[in-house]
Amino acid sequence: MSKIDEQLFTVHEHALEKEFELCPKCGCELSVKNSKHGGFIGCNNYPTCDFTRPLVQHESIETQVIEGSECPDCGNELAVKSGRFGIFIGCTNYPECTHIEKHDHDAEAEIIPCPHCKKGHLESRTSRYGKTFFACNCYPKCKYLVNYPPHNETCPECDFGILVERKGAAGSRLECPQKSCKYKRPL
Repeated sequence: MSKIDEQLFTVHEHALEKEFELCPKCGCELSVKNSKHGGFIGCNNYPTCDFTRPLVQHESIETQVIEGSECPDCGNELAVKSGRFGIFIGCTNYPECTHIEKHDHDAEAEIIPCPHCKKGHLESRTSRYGKTFFACNCYPKCKYLVNYPPHNETCPECDFGILVERKGAAGSRLECPQKSCKYKRPL
C-alpha cells in the first residue's frame, strides 16, 4: 500500500476551506468560516478586518412599482418588494410610511366570532414555523386560538361557540375544541 500524505487531511490546509480570493478591505486571504447560522466567507485577518460575505448569493428581486396603485395611508404608489419573509406589497415611501398590503387567501370566507371574548373574530395566521392557526383579532386582550379550521356552529353538548374541523384516518369530522367536551360527528 502506498503511504497517505497526512498534509492533505489537516484542518488548516483543507481544499474546501480555501477561497483563493483576497479581501477587498485589507488584502488578506479569505476562507470559509462557520457560525451558528451556517457557512460564510470571512477574512483571515479577523479581529483587525471584519469583512464577511454569504457563502451562497441569494437572488433578490428589484422593487417593481405597481402603476395606478395608491397607498391608503400616504397616497404614494405601492410596489412589489422582497423581504426576509418573502415577496410582499408595500409603500414606496417606506421609512416614513410602513403600509403593507395583507393578502387574504379566503376573501369570501365567513366571519366567525371569537367564542372566548365575543368581541373579535377568528382570523387565519401563520406561525414562524409555517403552520396555520386561527386566532382572535383582538390579540393582546384576547389570546384565544385554535389549531384547526373553525366552523360557525355551536356545540350541541356544551354550547361552546364554535366547532373545529379535524381530519383523520376515517375522514373529516367536526368536534368541540373544549378539552372537557367529547362531542364529535362526521362532516
